[in-house]
Amino acid sequence: MKNNMLKGEVAIVTGGTKGIGAAIADKLSSLGANVVVCARNPEKTKHLFVQCDVSDSKDVKAMVDFVVKKFKRIDILVNNAGVFPSVQFKDMTEAQWDLVMNINLKGIFNCTKAVLPFMIKEKYGKIVNLASIAGFVLGFSGMVHYCTTKAGVAGFTKSAAVEFARYNINVNAIAPGLISTPGVDNLMNKITQYAFTKFVPLKRIGKPQDIAEVAAFLASDSSSYITGQTLVVDGGYTIQ
Repeated sequence: MKNNMLKGEVAIVTGGTKGIGAAIADKLSSLGANVVVCARNPEKTKHLFVQCDVSDSKDVKAMVDFVVKKFKRIDILVNNAGVFPSVQFKDMTEAQWDLVMNINLKGIFNCTKAVLPFMIKEKYGKIVNLASIAGFVLGFSGMVHYCTTKAGVAGFTKSAAVEFARYNINVNAIAPGLISTPGVDNLMNKITQYAFTKFVPLKRIGKPQDIAEVAAFLASDSSSYITGQTLVVDGGYTIQ
């Protein structure tokens, strides 16, 4: 992608302090965007940071108002914040279910709702949602709540794309396969991750940068005729 192709644009990346979110923030910044990252807890980042719980609509409104006050606009929203605690459904509590729903799905609602008026005003916007192959291709034991939210992300993306098209706002999603991140390391040991690669045609686990490249494409005008799509980035895992 060309340097400075996002020069002057303003991007918000939720959950942007580590893993996939951090890689996306770095990539957008390298292309010239002014990047704001948010997370529930203070984290070290080289980008402008705003503490924000995406499941709290008041928190999200305050974060978006801050960004607009500073930059006067919002061009790109990357809804990356998400959690994936593993628990068998028979043992799952309502609180555990609600936590995942509130961050993974309600968080996308809150953030999109907050930025939409500003994108409509500019008649321009790029919204990129992080889904997962677990949402529409595969089910995983111990992940009923997570898989449900990621299926919801794909549905949200399609419907929002139809509604927002009249305002020149593109809405797309990315469905990663297994990506090497701190969260995945907490869920799966390295031996299990390595064993997973035998089912991946490209014979490796994905890197956060693999997702960042696709996010940057969807956030740029190179993807201006793409909307409502969920792009699978999994090294070919789901084609078999």
